[in-house]
Amino acid sequence: MGWVEMSERELRRAEVLASVFAGRLTMTAAAGLMGVSRRQAHRLARQLADQGVAGLRHRARGRPSNRGLGPHVRQLAIAYVTENYRDFGPTLASQMLLDRHGLRVSRETLRQWMREEGLWLSRKQRRQLHQPRLRRDQFGELVQIDGSEHRWFEDRGPRCTLIVFIDDATGRLVALRFVPSESALAYFETLKSYLTRHGRPLAFYSDKHSIFRVSKAQAQGGQGMTQFGRALSELGIEILCANSSQAKGRVERVNRTLQDRLVKELRIEGISTLEAANAYLPGFVARFNERFAIAPARSEDLHRPLECAPAQLDTILAWREQRYVTQHLALSYDSNRIILDETPLSMGLAGKYVETYEFPDGRLEVRWQGIALPYRMFDKHQRVTQAAIVENKRLSEALAWVKARQDELRPVRPKTNSEAGGYVPRRRGRRGRMSFVDRHIAAKNAHPTASAGAAPIPEVCAAPAEAP
Repeated sequence: MGWVEMSERELRRAEVLASVFAGRLTMTAAAGLMGVSRRQAHRLARQLADQGVAGLRHRARGRPSNRGLGPHVRQLAIAYVTENYRDFGPTLASQMLLDRHGLRVSRETLRQWMREEGLWLSRKQRRQLHQPRLRRDQFGELVQIDGSEHRWFEDRGPRCTLIVFIDDATGRLVALRFVPSESALAYFETLKSYLTRHGRPLAFYSDKHSIFRVSKAQAQGGQGMTQFGRALSELGIEILCANSSQAKGRVERVNRTLQDRLVKELRIEGISTLEAANAYLPGFVARFNERFAIAPARSEDLHRPLECAPAQLDTILAWREQRYVTQHLALSYDSNRIILDETPLSMGLAGKYVETYEFPDGRLEVRWQGIALPYRMFDKHQRVTQAAIVENKRLSEALAWVKARQDELRPVRPKTNSEAGGYVPRRRGRRGRMSFVDRHIAAKNAHPTASAGAAPIPEVCAAPAEAP
């Protein structure tokens, strides 16, 4: 006799019925232990006596399910998926099969069929493995940069962004700064403090944000680089963009650490403003580096000296654009109208292009061949238009500005449906047709002199007349 495959319940039934045959249990007690009726217990005992232990096996074991779909359904579904929905997931593919082909297949059944045919990989199979990267050997060889938007002040202040510069070789925080949102001017301000303190590194390592990388190949202007990339090019610093967040995992992990430790220290100190937080950062950075920074593999410092004057560095770290000067010596910039003062130099600039320099501290200069031109602002009222394009990382700052403007406006009472339709309520008065008495009184009040000699009107009595 060969092997008999049985479930635990069936094995338990065989043990109970063996006790019945041995006289240790009654059939009623055995039925209670097996969870069946006494009649079913007699049937099982008869099957065990006639066929042995194999008689207790379920008759459907090893047979296809009565509710299963036929092989032709599977072939048809796989054919449709292979031809039309190869890159679809099982959930969407099952909906398409039902809506477009009238073929009803459950999501999990289709998932199993697609996995067997190699049309679908599980999440574990799709997971990409990121090989660890060794640290750079020297301090200043590579600096990872990123911005972390978070509720750094918890409920004591608005959301803001922390610009983080961390050295790859040592894990040292080389620059930290709180800013309202992640922007090129915010990076310029942080970069200036870093260059002044340490010098120029060999390269920066960032993500593919539009601050560091041109998103569109057909972008007009900029010579194929962003404002930040142009500044680094003039300073002789390379910019490298990572393909994934795992590639620049050092700055991502330190962001998570700062969101825990720095937030709690700011809470203990009771700091709730950007100015106070930026004043607190130098001491925090010194304590952090003393505890977590490590020594580089090679002791040489690859930072190069900053070979430019402070004024020239400010010119490099500015948002620079070219603007066309009209015949009226006017140019447009950031929804504003700039009017150049009439000077011998500006009078000859009509029809030419000048450069605008917007600095991180808010200053704006208009220059022609490096010479600053005097100007006045025609309309300095800036607003977020209905079709304004706002980057995701600057959305919090834009929404805060919109809320402040809306709070300044007086609330307008909404019109009712009647007012919107132009309905004007009529003067309240007597409704219906005026009686003879009312018309006479109205005429008498209107012409008192004309009705003075008229015969008096007999009084009208509402009482019923007496019977004759």
